[in-house]
Amino acid sequence: MDTEILNITSIDEYNKFFGFETLHPQVSVVDFSATRPSKPYRMNLGFYALFLKEGLCGELLYGRGSYDYQEGTIVCYGPGQIIGLKNVNKAPNVASSIGVLFSPEFIRGTSLGQRIKEFSFFSYSVNEALHLSDEERDIVKDCIRKIQIELEHSIDKHSKRLIAMNIELLLDYCIRFYERQFITRAVVNKDVLVRFEQLIDEYFLHYAPTEGLPSVAYFADKICLSANYFGDLIKKETGKSAIEYIQLKTMAIAKDMLTSSNKTITEIAYELGFQYPQHFVRSFKKRVGCTPSEYRLQA
Repeated sequence: MDTEILNITSIDEYNKFFGFETLHPQVSVVDFSATRPSKPYRMNLGFYALFLKEGLCGELLYGRGSYDYQEGTIVCYGPGQIIGLKNVNKAPNVASSIGVLFSPEFIRGTSLGQRIKEFSFFSYSVNEALHLSDEERDIVKDCIRKIQIELEHSIDKHSKRLIAMNIELLLDYCIRFYERQFITRAVVNKDVLVRFEQLIDEYFLHYAPTEGLPSVAYFADKICLSANYFGDLIKKETGKSAIEYIQLKTMAIAKDMLTSSNKTITEIAYELGFQYPQHFVRSFKKRVGCTPSEYRLQA
């Protein structure tokens, strides 16, 4: 039987659930080294959360999946995501985990608020966690420590800007570390790219005429990755976004169909999944530089 989902809309609610002190209503640094949940839980967060996990205390939940995390990993959540913990007694030792929580309201009007969509890892699945080296872990801890120092300082006109800047610095480091992780996992990433190519071919062969043009989410789901992680991986490997890659592949298949068959432009458009032939013609001209009819005459 599933654990009831708690709607934790504020940071103060979260702190009260675990017994932490609230120093600021919109930002908090939490330290689980001296406490641990007494029972499994699931909660829908109303804010951003980043955790550095350095011990084992059970299986971390994300939606309906779980992830038995390793030491020295970062997991991130955005507003509206369901997280939790099960098997809290699985490990005998108390987990040494620290986290930073901040509300969308806090970053509104700040540089961080303007850039928050750049930090796509807030929409990664937990099994796409960031695994840190010892040096990287020390950097993350230092950033969190500086945020904690500001929270303990008497609030003044500089407080919000300095806290937001330090959170932004922490997230920028996470971007750097994720880019390193993409590089160090190059072999695995190449396998994903090969599988992506295969799935695109299969889609246009079997599904496009009835299902329409493919989406990034479709392929990410088939490869068992979150759409954001998948998109970032493809961008890192190819220099193109996942949607650009799909569009270029679509045009390549269109070129083959134009030169190797006598099908009409309309027939090709529908076989590729375009709802309207005019859309296909516009997309083709934008990508290739000429209309499908002109391309066929030139070939």
